[in-house]
Amino acid sequence: MQFLLLLLTMPTLVEEPKSANDWTRRGLEQLSQKKFAEAIASFDQALKLDKDNVEALDARGSAQFFRSKFAESVADFDRVISLRPDRANGHWRRGISLYYAGKYEEGIKQFQNYEKVDTNDVENAVWHFLCAARKDGQEKARASLLQIGRDRRVPMMEVYHLFQGKLKPEQVLASAQSPKLTKTEQSRALFYAHLYLGLYHDLNGDQKRALQHLTQAAGKYKVDHYMGEVARVHAELLQAKK
Repeated sequence: MQFLLLLLTMPTLVEEPKSANDWTRRGLEQLSQKKFAEAIASFDQALKLDKDNVEALDARGSAQFFRSKFAESVADFDRVISLRPDRANGHWRRGISLYYAGKYEEGIKQFQNYEKVDTNDVENAVWHFLCAARKDGQEKARASLLQIGRDRRVPMMEVYHLFQGKLKPEQVLASAQSPKLTKTEQSRALFYAHLYLGLYHDLNGDQKRALQHLTQAAGKYKVDHYMGEVARVHAELLQAKK
């Protein structure tokens, strides 16, 4: 996925918002500041004034996910798709919420449909695999693994081969630590490596190693975009189980 930056830069609203769009702008500002509860309250106000405000629904769906309210997130994203069918294929955030909500069959369909948008995205193939593996087991999931072209982000091709069963976890980390990468590139590569190694180990029942990797992704190598929040949310879920 070419990661969607939902959070827009905009001036602070000093006065009490009066319109649905004003409440939505306030909510987006709060979301950018990671004030998730406040953002949801603002989007609620926007939707009281305009129940079909797609941007408020879509942003509230993200905020609900960030608070681990997965069913609520799916409900908002479903409403977005019902109002804007043109967004359906590309709505990978809905697919991730479906995975955490345990709606694996719907998640499979969502990530299959994303292939109509981008066929070079390892992340889409991995999330499709995760849904399929939870539903039917890894052997069947591997047989139906989506075929992709070339994802140029390091170490995404190694991640793909990991879920194919062709590489070991340490090979993914080695690629992310390549001396050919700049410091900034290496930090980003290590975020992706730790995120997907965490998901890999969790799928395979090793929650201790999964938490170690996801803690790295959400901490030392954290990134300020949607997948960074995915790493945090998953790490918190594992920590709660622990």
